[in-house]
Amino acid sequence: MGKATGFLEYDRKTPQKRPPLDRIEDWDEIKLAQKPDEIKIQGARCMNCGVPFCHGGVMLNGMASGCPVHNLIPEWNDLVYKGQWEEAYKRLIRKNPFPEFTGSVCPAPCEGACTEGYIMEAVAVNSIEHAIIENAFEKGWVQPKKGKDTGKKIAVVGSGPSGLSAAYYLNAVGHQVTVYERSDRPGGLLMYGIPNMKLSKKVVERRIALMKASGINFILNMEVGKDISAQELVDQYDAVVLCIGATKPRGIEVEGKDLKGIHFAVDFLKANTKSLLDSGLKDKSYISAKNKNVIVIGGGDTGTDCVGTAIRHGCKSVNQLEIMPEPPTDRIEDSNPWPEWPVKLKVDYGQEEAIALFGQDPRNYLVSTVKLVGNEKGEVAEVHTVNVTWAADGAGRKIPLEIPGTEKVWKADLVLLAMGFLGPEDTIPAELKLERDARSNIKADYEIFETNAEKVFAAGDGRRGQSLVVWAIQEGKLAAREVDQYLMGKSVIK
Repeated sequence: MGKATGFLEYDRKTPQKRPPLDRIEDWDEIKLAQKPDEIKIQGARCMNCGVPFCHGGVMLNGMASGCPVHNLIPEWNDLVYKGQWEEAYKRLIRKNPFPEFTGSVCPAPCEGACTEGYIMEAVAVNSIEHAIIENAFEKGWVQPKKGKDTGKKIAVVGSGPSGLSAAYYLNAVGHQVTVYERSDRPGGLLMYGIPNMKLSKKVVERRIALMKASGINFILNMEVGKDISAQELVDQYDAVVLCIGATKPRGIEVEGKDLKGIHFAVDFLKANTKSLLDSGLKDKSYISAKNKNVIVIGGGDTGTDCVGTAIRHGCKSVNQLEIMPEPPTDRIEDSNPWPEWPVKLKVDYGQEEAIALFGQDPRNYLVSTVKLVGNEKGEVAEVHTVNVTWAADGAGRKIPLEIPGTEKVWKADLVLLAMGFLGPEDTIPAELKLERDARSNIKADYEIFETNAEKVFAAGDGRRGQSLVVWAIQEGKLAAREVDQYLMGKSVIK
């Protein structure tokens, strides 16, 4: 432990953000880098407690508590405080192959389970992690990694975080890895599902370049199940790892759902990032929110990303409609005790920008959409809603009940559906006759990852359902371990 009284002497300090009205003029990352001395002080705040719950990575009350990849957090906090940055980097990558991703976009369940957070503000784990890996890249410590060739060939389908993780570890132990990606760029949701201002695509491309240099082969614009059959991969390779994500978006079943101007959030965000990377948005091949009244139905990170993107387009107004109640400002200990993930209200970057630009938080809680109304051209023009309250039905389940007299009509030129995902697309599971669970995910037990089809494994959101990037990374790693053991009889992947 670097400084025994550090947590008593220093306040939590996270990276500052660029001012909202400045950053909405571009697509650059919103966070500013912290100085090494500031990070050193933040490392000193770690108590090095006897039982580091931040390591946990367990599910409590349906939410992650502690780090799913079991990062050795107190160890690299201590090393940063002592100025031993290279050793801190070595400890960091023992558990996490891609700290630059989790340090940028992870909601930090590690911080939610931090022992210090029980009585005061948690250690700023995310920002320390991000600083360690960026310093390592700057110093040239991050190098391609390849093990001794085993002669085994493995296909990984999908290049999102679970696919990249599986490929990284399988390649590191010497297998020949080929990643199949249907998009024109690798990275999956890291590339096209998360806007550039939250995760720079240069960061993704930097990692992909390292993976290519280590010998991993990426085949792009190749949709398995369409351009090549899944069975062909099973026949050609010694093992196949399906990391296909949960990419079937949840729609809205109300009158007017097929009007023009209603889009899934994932399509809105992907088209914007692709156009931004291809031409700086000059090709106009994206869904524009310029001068439009935008309604985002749904919350979470995706809803926030839609708000931030619409504002950068120059929208006339933007509102979010959420059917759930507004979270409390502080953790409710009776129903949400530590070390569960703290369910409380936060103002994310998109909401900050909307408040600065329009003078109010765009989120509207306990609102249910009942009808979408169009104009004479078949374009969406109005969203009709009603307020709801949540109450228990006869079976004790909470259901939303409409409140009479609370009907409202919202102007809408663009409606974005950010309501989550229903599971993986059916093409590959249907072709390989894979078993599915009750939520339509590919059935493969956690820590085993083997499907009912010989040589076929599954990991990430396509197996567990829509989840966190950090869970996808861990699933890719553990699936790689199981594939390695299946092929070689044992594995050194931990």
